[in-house]
Amino acid sequence: MHTLLIVDDEKATRDALQMALDETFDCYLAADLTQAKQVLENEEIDLMLTDLRLGGDSGMEVLDAALACKHPPVSLMMTAYGSVDTAVEAMRRGAYHFVTKPLNLDEVELLLKRALKSRTLEKKNKELVVENETLKKKAGGKVSGLERLIGKSVPISKIAEKITQIAPTKATVLIEGESGTGKEVVAHALHDLSGRPAEKFVAVNCAALSAQLLESELFGHEKGAFTGATQRRLGRFEQAHGGTLFLDEIGEIDQATQVKLLRSLSERTIERVGSNAPISVNVRVIAATNKNLAEMVAEGDFREDLYFRLNVLGILMPPLRERREDIVLLSNSFLEEFARENSRPVKPLTDAALAHLLAYHWPGNVRELRTAIEHAVVMSNQDQLDLHHLPEFIIGRPETNHFPEAKNDLAAKEEFNLHALEQRAIRGALAATGGNRTKAAELLGISRRTLQRKLHEVSPSESKSS
Repeated sequence: MHTLLIVDDEKATRDALQMALDETFDCYLAADLTQAKQVLENEEIDLMLTDLRLGGDSGMEVLDAALACKHPPVSLMMTAYGSVDTAVEAMRRGAYHFVTKPLNLDEVELLLKRALKSRTLEKKNKELVVENETLKKKAGGKVSGLERLIGKSVPISKIAEKITQIAPTKATVLIEGESGTGKEVVAHALHDLSGRPAEKFVAVNCAALSAQLLESELFGHEKGAFTGATQRRLGRFEQAHGGTLFLDEIGEIDQATQVKLLRSLSERTIERVGSNAPISVNVRVIAATNKNLAEMVAEGDFREDLYFRLNVLGILMPPLRERREDIVLLSNSFLEEFARENSRPVKPLTDAALAHLLAYHWPGNVRELRTAIEHAVVMSNQDQLDLHHLPEFIIGRPETNHFPEAKNDLAAKEEFNLHALEQRAIRGALAATGGNRTKAAELLGISRRTLQRKLHEVSPSESKSS
């Protein structure tokens, strides 16, 4: 049974949590920082649930003590005094999640189980990264393999595990997901770990070419095959021989090219445009799309046989809104990248800026976050990157060089208040789902009962109208 340390200065809270969770976890109790340190020093704790205020102590100090352990537990912070500042600070000190009192015990148990699963997958991910170090050294110290994947969330850890399992095979892979989720990053990682990383990685954006040009681009053409074909040209299949061919936006190819691609995948041969001579190719094909190919098959817009040929092994990339715990890691990575690229010092994000990034819905996913951080790095002339350094399409208002301090401006307090941000997210989810509370709860990653309770906190009459 996994171990759980509960740290709270109120005995009633400790006892209630132990009673609710002791069938699932082996619970240890502590009333203050001193007791918590004793448990952490003497026991190997898997999970920790700590209050923010512990009499004369702070839950932040408990987080620091846990982080200093040889095997740090996954920690959750709980408090009746929720604010953006404390939530951001807790995450910076390694907290997995931040929950507010009064506690929903069902929700707490679910979060603890998710945190435990995250820890297990994170351990596996670290092991895989260590194994990838050899390949990185061979590549001259460049980022490669799983190091391309930035994140510690459960979805990303699962993808890392899947990449390691399927990369050494020769099977075709289909990567699906919204635009900007990092499908090409996964394709590169698959190539790096394929056993043929020294060979070519050749990418084709299928949406950027007309049908005739795409056919020539993929399969090549003979001299005189069409007007303008003044000499023989090797296609991407031949260029990628021995390596990996990445077909991005595969859902955009026309029916005629689909037929030729299916034949090439089935027979491992190609024919150049203007020739009937088959040419053998040894290529690992990875395809990606932001469209739902299964729906396109049902509607007759994509060949079913080609879909099954491409989708031998599938990877579904999660949108950024479903892996918010990775936003801090991604932001820090982009900060370092663009500071180096622009010959500038690495500047940290303020709590206000980071809180806005954590609350934003990210329709453009990781690509949009990357753009936002680059904008902030370029626009900042201060020691930190503040909210007004982010692009206007992120903050939803004109940029200003003198954004008001939260402690001096009532509107700013509303902007940075954790409860206000939460309610804004709820309203956005309800609007996006046409008022369907079940779907809104799924979009927010909470139960319908929790959504109902949070609506009731704002307006009892609104809660009853469902």
